[in-house]
Amino acid sequence: MSTSRTAFSERATALARLPAGTVEYRLEGEGSRTVLVFHGGHMRAGLALGEEVFADAGLTVLAPSRPGYGRTPLTTGATPAGFADATAQLCGTLGIERLAAVVGVSAGGRTALTMAACHPHLVERVILQSAVGFLPWPDRLTRLGGRALFNARVEAGTWAIMRSLIRAAPSSALCLLLRDLSVLPARQVLAGLSVSERATLTGLFTMMRSGHGFVADMLPVPDCAAQVGQPALVIASRRDRSVSFAHAESLAAAMPNAELVDSRADSHMIWFGPDYPRIAAKIRDFLGAG
Repeated sequence: MSTSRTAFSERATALARLPAGTVEYRLEGEGSRTVLVFHGGHMRAGLALGEEVFADAGLTVLAPSRPGYGRTPLTTGATPAGFADATAQLCGTLGIERLAAVVGVSAGGRTALTMAACHPHLVERVILQSAVGFLPWPDRLTRLGGRALFNARVEAGTWAIMRSLIRAAPSSALCLLLRDLSVLPARQVLAGLSVSERATLTGLFTMMRSGHGFVADMLPVPDCAAQVGQPALVIASRRDRSVSFAHAESLAAAMPNAELVDSRADSHMIWFGPDYPRIAAKIRDFLGAG
């Protein structure tokens, strides 16, 4: 069985011109059923993280760039509800009448939940991975730092500096980045990663950009969790500093058909936890349920 523990590369994407606006997206796979993946912060449609589990389950992946990321402008659904509508239009354009699941990763969690709440006829199930819920997020220090370092005027320079540091001192750069992703000491987290996992993270961080999207991600969003009636898996680690485990607990408590899955990962990156094979098997079983 494949995992996400390989070198990182960018995938080809396409553009859809919809009534709601332009959406960049990636559609991969030969499966008759499709999962919709909303990526996390600093990501875009061409960066696939942890999607092998869906290919293993024989599913096609539809991954749009959320507003402000990649080639999707912020004006295409400036709110999660607006982008949920745009994504429903995208599904219609692609001939997708039903989604096996909507997947929300990190800051994409609230968009996934809004998609499930606003378009229940389209979404069969919900999978949340280290997802931001509707509790206050991020904390004040992260919000201030995010606005200073990752606003659209300076984020290119911020990531250029990070790429230079990664090339010059990859271990030190990974420690710097992991410090915000785990409650554990960064060097302890780094020591727990295999060589291939380090290569994946190095490649991922080298390709990240924030565009206009990350500052938009930090804006408050109406809580729709109680309106999500589909079966849901809420997967999170108690060692995640970026998105506290309280978000997962709150979401699992609010959604009537949700199951909380406690990952043993050392950080926000649940795909690199020692128990990820167990979690991947659970995801496949969940997607195969009638």
